Amino acid sequence: MVIFFILFAVFILFYINKLTNALCLVREIPEDRQTKVFRTINVLITILLISSYIENLYT
Repeated sequence: MVIFFILFAVFILFYINKLTNALCLVREIPEDRQTKVFRTINVLITILLISSYIENLYT
């Protein structure tokens, strides 16, 4: 279960980063703000994945 969830989390993070890059290109976000956008989204997705793992672990 742990290995499956880690692979799933890595896939989700890469896909979300791909979508974030597309968002930055479409919205023409400047380079200096793109790092903040990527960092914020990656932190929030990581928190979501960790909380869902903990929820699945204790159910």
